[in-house]
Amino acid sequence: MEQVKVTLKDGSVKEVPKGTTILELAKSISGRLGKEAVAGELNGKVVDLNYKLDKNCKINIFKFDDEEGKDVFRHTSSHILAQAVQKLFPGTKLAIGPAIENGYYYDFDSDHKFTPEDLEKIEKEMSKIAKEGLNPERFELPREEAIKYMEEKGEPYKVELIKDLPEDAVISFYKQGDFVDLCAGPHLPTTKIVKALKLLSIAGAYWRGDEKNKMLQRIYGTSFPKKKLLEEYINRLEEAKKRDHRKLGKELKLFTILEEGPGFPFFLPKGMELKNTLMDYWREVHKRWGYVEVETPIILNRKLWETSGHWYHYKENMYTLKIDEEDYAIKPMNCPGGMLVYKTEMRSYRDFPMRVGEVGRVHRHELSGALHGLMRVRAFTQDDAHIFMLPEQIKDEIKGVAKLIDEVYTKFGFKYHVELSTRPENSMGNDEDWNMAEDALREALEEENLSYKLNEGDGAFYGPKIDFHLEDCIGRTWQCGTIQLDFQLPQRFDLTYIGKDGEKHRPIVIHRVAFGSIERFIGILIEHFAGKFPTWLAPEQVRVLPITDKHVEYAKKVAEKIQNKNIKVEVDSRNEKIGYKIREAQLGKVPYMLILGDKELENDTISVRSRDKGELGNQDVDSFIDNVVEEIKNRTLIISE
Repeated sequence: MEQVKVTLKDGSVKEVPKGTTILELAKSISGRLGKEAVAGELNGKVVDLNYKLDKNCKINIFKFDDEEGKDVFRHTSSHILAQAVQKLFPGTKLAIGPAIENGYYYDFDSDHKFTPEDLEKIEKEMSKIAKEGLNPERFELPREEAIKYMEEKGEPYKVELIKDLPEDAVISFYKQGDFVDLCAGPHLPTTKIVKALKLLSIAGAYWRGDEKNKMLQRIYGTSFPKKKLLEEYINRLEEAKKRDHRKLGKELKLFTILEEGPGFPFFLPKGMELKNTLMDYWREVHKRWGYVEVETPIILNRKLWETSGHWYHYKENMYTLKIDEEDYAIKPMNCPGGMLVYKTEMRSYRDFPMRVGEVGRVHRHELSGALHGLMRVRAFTQDDAHIFMLPEQIKDEIKGVAKLIDEVYTKFGFKYHVELSTRPENSMGNDEDWNMAEDALREALEEENLSYKLNEGDGAFYGPKIDFHLEDCIGRTWQCGTIQLDFQLPQRFDLTYIGKDGEKHRPIVIHRVAFGSIERFIGILIEHFAGKFPTWLAPEQVRVLPITDKHVEYAKKVAEKIQNKNIKVEVDSRNEKIGYKIREAQLGKVPYMLILGDKELENDTISVRSRDKGELGNQDVDSFIDNVVEEIKNRTLIISE
């Protein structure tokens, strides 16, 4: 029998008979891999496990632990959801049902309005389908036959999707039992692998995300190969609910969003203390790393946005207005203004690298359904920086930015992973520039011993990029920091410098952020710390609690002494019982409470209670102040459970 050579992920080569499926290959490698395999990768493309090998190739086998494996697992789960819904609610029309991070969803057009009670029924039906062990089977039809097939099944949304595909496209479908869906795949070999599933919520969603289209009903769910994994995930969701920054932001009086400005946060006094402390830290770090700071206008005219390309490619996300009969726009990003700052004078190669930071207010139009507390807003502050440099400086500057971002994330107790995204199909610029840029980014990461995931073809059209995905204390990841190399804006704005040869040259530009959106970063911090900010970051660091009215004057003197050392302190002088005051301070997540009664007044001392460590006993005021000043100065990190 004819053999094919299969190169595995570890570089080893295995010979198998022609026509062997990837699942059979997995079983031949090890029984456990055969059991846990969910999908394969053939020469870089994710495929079904029942794909037959007919020529020499490179194969990778994915388990649920792999991101690609999770996607396939959840994609099949979304088909199980759609199958269950159509069985329980005949006449329901299908839209789309992709895998997403931590789960999947499916959009339905149904005369029936789904309720939380319906989710329980659908879940039971899904479990039945999963246990049946249906085998998703792929088949293909020519375009016109595919359209007719979906028309006969009464699926107008699928017909629209097919009509958007190229004329000569072969359209693929997947069938499991009596259920058929338009789908590119791949899928699990059997529904039996889905051992644990849960439907999470119902939401509205416009067809194709366009508010002019019909509102559909979207059902979200998640699924796992083991019940234990589902239980752990549900527990994490419950923990996330407790940490919801919108709830804590209100309770801690940090920010609010009012009906007068949906998507435009109002920061309250304590929220501003928090934000300003963050910005003080940002400025300290950036000054130490050799950055200068600028500020550019929030409103600039149409000509600028035409030069940058935003007027033509980003206008639907921009707020525009007229001034003196001329078109202007509120900036959605700081970069074009940064380019104008560079052009205010002639630059020389001796000026490089130029590290220019801006904490700039930007506005972007987001659909109201996408808004979410501080995480998705219409106005936010971005901690941009632009580094102008020579080609030979790229690697060192990338390393410097990576070290800066590492310092910042470590300060807040975040772990993180790095992703490198390379040249996409729609890129601008020449091969030489791209190869030089990608090599510089790759070498910088490797020299810094930063392991990274490679995203081939996922860079920006103007240059490759490095993204930093931080992980909070309950295991969620957030994409915040980014480093992007840009060949486009220096060209569009005709940026030049005088080189050693006396001729004009074009600089290389890095765009980078550390926090990203300050507002979103604050939202992440609220949830990461569950509102219990470390002392240096807390908007209120000490609360003084006099036991009765006769201790109020002493409390004020103690507070004044503390305040003189730039510690944020408040006195609770209300005529309330001390137990109530302590509970209030605990709910306010204040790091330190000072309880003052007769004994403290008589001995000129304080009784200290720590939010994180409980009772610390009687202390001398000056010693307490020295300890807190040291804690703030060192930016000591304590993460409370």
